[in-house]
Order: sequence, then structure tokens, then C-alpha cells
Amino acid sequence: MKNARNNELSDRRGAAAEAKAALLNAYRDAKDKAEPTRLAKQAERQAVAAAREERRAERERVKLEERAQAEAAEAERQAAAEAEARADAEAREAADKDRIARVIADEAARKAARDLRYANRKARKS
Repeated sequence: MKNARNNELSDRRGAAAEAKAALLNAYRDAKDKAEPTRLAKQAERQAVAAAREERRAERERVKLEERAQAEAAEAERQAAAEAEARADAEAREAADKDRIARVIADEAARKAARDLRYANRKARKS
């Protein structure tokens, strides 16, 4: 038989209090024994968190540098495209002016030839 003696309420209450005190003491002992390892683990977690934050900051810095380089390259490309467009426009304008000058020169040559023919005709008639 397990509990052969007669358990009164006060006996049961006392046994429960002793068991509770024993559990509390066991918890405190375990907590005190685990304190150095807990502190070591906490320090390790803090070191890992600091390293993670440092890596995140490094990635952010690299990302900002890459973004700045990309923006500079884009600005350079855009400036080159604008310069090329300006050069093309200037070349077209120069070609147009040259063509106009040739047309004017051809007109002047035709007019001079016509005037010469007119003068020759006049000279033959007189």
C-alpha cells in the first residue's frame, strides 16, 4: 500500500508546501548553476547581433556606392547622348546650309549663263 498512514488535511497541506519549496529551491539552484552559461550565450548572441548589424551596414554602404556609380554612369551616358544629338543637329544644319549655298550658286551660274546667251543674242541682232 502506498500511503498507509492516515493523511489529514494539515498533513497534506504541509507536504504540498514542502514539495513546492523543494521545487522552488531546485529551480533556484538550476538557475544559479546555469547563470555562467546563460551569460556566455547572451554575450555570444550580442556578438552575433553586432556582427549582423555590421554586415547589414556594409551591404547598405555598398548598395549606396553602386547606386551612386549607376547614377553617375547614367548621367555620363545621357550627356554623351545629348552631345551626339547636338553634333547630329549641327551636321544636319551644316549640310542644309551647304545645299542651300550650292542651290544659290547653281541659280547664279544659270542666271549668268542665261544673261550671257541673252547678251550674245543681242550682240548678233545689232
